[in-house]
Parts: sequence; C-alpha cells; structure tokens
Amino acid sequence: MAAPRKLSMKQRYAALTRDLDWDLSYVDEDKAYPYTSFEGIKIHDWSKWEDPFRLTIDAYMKYQAEKDKRLYAVLDSFAQGQGHLQLTDPSYLNAMKLFLQGVTPLEYQAHRNFAYLARFLNGPGPRFAALCQSQDELRHAQTEIHTLSNYNKYYQGMHSWQHQHDRVWYLSVPKSYFDDAVTAGPFEFLIAIGFSFEYLLTNLLFVPFMSGASFNGDLPTMTFGFSAQSDESRHMTLGLEAIKFMLEQDPDNVPIVQAWIDKWFWRGYRLLALVSQMLDYMLPRKVMSWKEAFELYFEEQMLGGLFPDLAYYGIKPPRHVEHAIAEKEILSHQVYWTLYQFSFAAGFTTTVPSEDAQKWLAEQYPQTFERLYKPLWDKASAVVDDGGRYFYQGLPQLCQVCQVPMLFTEPGDPTTICQRHTEFEGERYDFCSDGCQWIFEREPEKYVQAWLPVHQIYQGNCGGPTVPDVLAWYKLQPGDNGEIAGNVEQTAWEAWHATSSAEEQAPAPVAGN
Repeated sequence: MAAPRKLSMKQRYAALTRDLDWDLSYVDEDKAYPYTSFEGIKIHDWSKWEDPFRLTIDAYMKYQAEKDKRLYAVLDSFAQGQGHLQLTDPSYLNAMKLFLQGVTPLEYQAHRNFAYLARFLNGPGPRFAALCQSQDELRHAQTEIHTLSNYNKYYQGMHSWQHQHDRVWYLSVPKSYFDDAVTAGPFEFLIAIGFSFEYLLTNLLFVPFMSGASFNGDLPTMTFGFSAQSDESRHMTLGLEAIKFMLEQDPDNVPIVQAWIDKWFWRGYRLLALVSQMLDYMLPRKVMSWKEAFELYFEEQMLGGLFPDLAYYGIKPPRHVEHAIAEKEILSHQVYWTLYQFSFAAGFTTTVPSEDAQKWLAEQYPQTFERLYKPLWDKASAVVDDGGRYFYQGLPQLCQVCQVPMLFTEPGDPTTICQRHTEFEGERYDFCSDGCQWIFEREPEKYVQAWLPVHQIYQGNCGGPTVPDVLAWYKLQPGDNGEIAGNVEQTAWEAWHATSSAEEQAPAPVAGN
C-alpha cells in the first residue's frame, strides 16, 4: 500500500481552516450570520476570499512566541541596566505617553471586534483571518503595556492611561475614531481598520516613529514597534484583500466601498494630526519630518501605488485628498501650538522648541515655519523670559466628527480658522473641515450622539466646574502636565545624571583600603 501523499503547506492550511467549515442544515444562514447583509454589500461566493495570513494555528503561535521571547529579553535587559537613563532627554517620553494613552486602548478594541468578526463573517477564510488578527491585536496591546510599564516607575503621566482614554479631551479623538468603527457594520469596519488604520495610520506611525525611538535611545519601543510591524504587514494585506474581495464580488459594491474609502481616509487623516506633532516636536532627536513621512508613505506609496491598482475596479483616490496634501506644510505646527497652550490639562508636558529645533523646522518647512509659526514661539519665549508661561484659560470649540479643537485653517489660507456648520433637526453642528462636514451629512443620526469633552465639561459631567475638579476627574497628578522646564521629571533627570557623572569622575578605590 502506497504511503499517503504529504500535503503541501497550502493544502494543509486549507485542511485546517476552510475544510473545517460545514453547510448549515438546522438554521438559516441569515440567522447564523445576521450582520453581513444590511450594509448593502453583495457576496456571491465566500470561497473566493484569498487569505493573507496563510498560517496554521500551530505555526502562528510558534512564530509569535519567538517574537515575544526576543522582545521580553530586550525589556529585561533594558530594565536591569537602567536603560531609561540612556534616552536623549525625558521630554521624549511625552510622545510615549500619548502613544500609551491614545493607541494602546485602540489595539484592545481592535482585538475585540476582530474576535466578533471571527464569529459573524460567513466564509471560513475571512473568519480565520479575523481570528488571527484578533490575536495579533491583543498581543500588541499587551506588549505595548509591558514595554512602557518600566518607564512608569520613573516618569510621570503613565499611571492611569486606561481611565484617561475614556475621559481626557484630546484622547476623545482616537476614541471617537474607534467608536465610529466598531459601531459600523462588519464590512465598513474592515475598511476602517484594514485600510485607514492599518494602511494609513500604521505606515505613518510605526515605521518613522519607531525609527525615532531608536534615534532617541528607546530600545524597548523600537523593538516592540518592529516586532508589531511584521503583523501590521499582514493586517494591511487583509485590508486590501477585503477591499478587492468586495469589489470583485459584485459591481453594486463599488459605490459603497468608494464612500467608505472617502470617509475613512479623512477620519484616519484627522487622527494622524496627533502623530504629525509627535514627529516634528516631541522627538528631541529628529528622524524625519511629518512632511517627509507624509510624502513617502502616503503620496508615493498610497496615491502612487495602491490607488492606481484599485482604479482597475473603478475606485478613485479619496475625496478631499487635495486638502490633506495642502496641509502637510502646516499641520504639525498648528497641532503642537494648540497642545502647548492646553498642556496644563493634558497627561504630558510641552515647551517652546529649542533654537536648534526651530532651525531644523525652518529647514524642513521653508515656506511656512519662519513666516507663520516662529513669531508665535517668539511671543511664547518672551512670556517665559518674563517668568511666566502662556496657557490658554478657556475651552476650545470641537469638531462634531473628528473631535479635534477648531485649529485647522481654510484651504489655501493658513491665517484663517476653517469652520463649517450644518443644521440638523433644529440644532447647529460645527466642523473643522469640508471632510468632516461631508461625513456628518451622510450619517447625521450617528454623529449627533458624539460625546464631546468640552460640552460635557460645561454640563458638569466631568468632575466639577473648575479646572482642578476636571483634572482630578482625569486622575492627573502633579508633574503629569504643564511645562517641561522645572517639571519633576526634568529635575529628577538632572539629579540622576549629576550623580552618574560624579560616580564616573570619582577616583578608583585603592587596594587594601
């Protein structure tokens, strides 16, 4: 009797995933999978799904375990060697605080919703892909928490990140993004996360920013970033496969997918506003500017690579993309100037950029920085020189959709604040841009429910009527926020390094004494 033929990897993968599926006989398919029809997407053949993971469960777990082993070895070595003192400056950790507060909770939300899709997508192929991505996202949340927990022993602002994610004003920007995504249907969620969050946000956050971590002596963050990036590559492939799968199944899907791409491009782009200032202002040692990252990872790779491929199916570049391209010269400066004014109510510190930093910004943004933004920093420096610190003692108006304060300017006019409004059922709603107004007008019933921090503060729902009341409700502690200079972190940093220098300069002990 001939020995059974050994299965190829592809056949083995199919046997352990798709061949475990079965035809339903005791319940209607619509009852078993009730969520994949109401969005209007037509799927005729789920077997046409091309799997981006191509890993069996045993191979997947072994692969991820090896990555975790390497990551935790780095974390242990860094902690034992007091590696936190090798950072370029403690101000660098403001970017990590924003990452922990804003991004890590999103990883966990993605884990939960992909687990949901692993149950409710009809086909075995997409169900298994969703299951693997759910595990990836949970692993990312865990490794990010473990990586940054070491810094929490020595530095401020990392102690209540999960509590703050649901309450602090600037964190409503990433939170509202995911609230929007997880309350959409399953196919829109795949576009929101697989296309916008993975393709758009991940390329502009994980790649240049993790290089920035390396440049600034943050070995653990660099290691977990690039450990996650191999997963993100599969996630981006999953997002692209979801788009192509829907487009190939039925021509009626094309306008629906186009509208989702238009919406989630703009939603993702507005979320990237926080990332832009992290690259240009929060990294003491710069790796690349926001403008350079945007041109490389969006204009060249997405507009020049992804969308020409999708044109075959009838997909066009996203609506309002020209506004995003025009803002690359001004975005990071507008955002950081706003955070500088309001950091007394934030979980991080800010300061006037140093002379070297301003020189670098002028070189990166020769058309805008010295003309539009250096005068602002000159005024802020003058206040500091007089012994003060400029904080804006008020509450800004927020965009109803992206929930970013009204800080963006009119297209083509960087000196005039852009403000749009729409009336719906007798109420006025305001927006930061044409893109956010367009999103609202497609689904006003959804966005009128937005939890806007400024409105909630005025209504007395955030701890009380005074700034100390609100900060206590946020669980912000002394030293978590405000100005970097003279902050407890800066003071401790200088004391630690003074002690280290004194020890290095002390004469060696004489044998026998």
